[in-house]
This record gives sequence, C-alpha cells and structure tokens, in this order.
Amino acid sequence: MLDGVMLLWFVLTAAALLFVAVDIRTTPESPVLKWGFVLLTAYTGVIGAFLYVLGCREPLPGLHERYVAARWRQTLGSTMHCVAGDGVGILAGAVLSSVFGVAGMVEVVVEYILGFAFGWTIFQALFMRDMAGGSYLRALRSTFVAELLSMNLLMAGMVPTVMALKSRIPFAGDPASPRFWFVMSMGLLVGFIFAYPMNWWLVAHHLKHGMMTVRPAGAAAGTHAGMDAAAHAAPAMSMGSGEAPWPPIPVMTLLSFLALAAGVAIAFLLRAT
Repeated sequence: MLDGVMLLWFVLTAAALLFVAVDIRTTPESPVLKWGFVLLTAYTGVIGAFLYVLGCREPLPGLHERYVAARWRQTLGSTMHCVAGDGVGILAGAVLSSVFGVAGMVEVVVEYILGFAFGWTIFQALFMRDMAGGSYLRALRSTFVAELLSMNLLMAGMVPTVMALKSRIPFAGDPASPRFWFVMSMGLLVGFIFAYPMNWWLVAHHLKHGMMTVRPAGAAAGTHAGMDAAAHAAPAMSMGSGEAPWPPIPVMTLLSFLALAAGVAIAFLLRAT
C-alpha cells in the first residue's frame, strides 16, 4: 500500500512541477521567488502547486500587487523562500550522510550546516543583495538573523518527522530508494508548517521580505488600485526598517533554539520507540 501511495505522490508531483514551471513564467514575480516555488513544488508536490496558485499566481492581469499584499501571502513567500533554499542544502546533507554512513546527531548537524549555509549565502544574501544596496557583505549581515530563526523552526519540524518515518519505513535512508525522497518530502512539508509562524513575525517586523511584483521595464499594473497596493506591500519587503521588534530579537532567537532542541529531542525519542 505504501508503494502505491508513493507512486501516486510522485506522479502527481511530476504533473504539479510541470504546471508550476510552465505557468510561473508569466507571473510578475521576482526570479528568485519563481525558482523558489518550483523547488517547493518539487519538495511538496501538489501542495506546493496549490500554494503557488493560492498565494502568488496573478488572478487577473494587473492585480498581482494587490493580490500579494495580504500579510499571509507575504509570509507564504517568505517561508517558501526559506524552505526552497534551505531544502537544497538539507537534501544534500541527507544524501552525503547516507553515502558516508553517518546517522543520528551527526546527520542532523550536517543537514543543518549545509541547509543554513546554502539558504543564507545563496538564496538570501546572494539572490537578494539588491535589497541591501547591491552589497553582498551587507546582505549577509542583514539576512543572518532572519535565516537563523527561520531555519531553526524548519529543522524543529523536519527532524522528528524524518527520523520517525525512517525508523518505520524500510530503506527510507537510502537515496537510491524512492522511499528516501518521499520521507524527505514529508519532512520538508512539516518543516514548512513549523517555519510559517516565525516567518509571519519576521515579515511583520520587516526582517524578511515577502512576495514581490516584478514587471518588464515600462510595464505597469493594469489599475491604480494595484499600484497603490504595491506601495502598501513595499514596507514588508524593506528589510531592517521600522520600529524595534516585539518580542525582541534575542528572545525570539532563544525561543527558536528551544524549539529546535525540543524537535531534536522528540526525534530521538521517536526513533527509540
């Protein structure tokens, strides 16, 4: 039965990925977020495609600015950006851990380091450096805390999910088996859910960007309302601006590490049962 479920999952994922990869080309979103939705769909199948349609796809020409201005869609874009970038490093870490025969806490550390490194240095700082005035070093400094907090919550949800499934599904630790990729997909999906509330806080306090609207030079939104909505959305994408966050960043950082520690502890308890 499990093999049948996985076969259906992969078939639907392939169809969803094809749809998003083709359709998103005409969506007036930034290139990095377009790639992010493609990666998220590769990880989470039809759920990723559903989130793209519900959260980013322009419903009518000229309405993208207004459509993505809602806080929950801004947060969706922020969380998706985190999971898409971190997920590449996490998957690489999982594969390398399997190849070199490491497991347990060592595997968690490898996945965390590679996931954080790729998400922070590439998807956050490199791809979004224009938001820091074009300076890569400034982008690294301005995105470090946001990436750290989001990554901690992602791993807090993903680690116990993956460990619990691997301990119960044969061959789920072998990258040559489709079961491995199914389990990692489930882990990243749960990690996405865990990271969403933290990204809401980050977006609300202008520590992370959300959805954006990028149109060809000379093109404009079809209505003045859409252009006005873009102006309202802009503060959510201006990282580091506004009043001091509440709760303070150190408190949220501590809470994120406590959540990560709890997730890892639960993971090892589940694996032992």
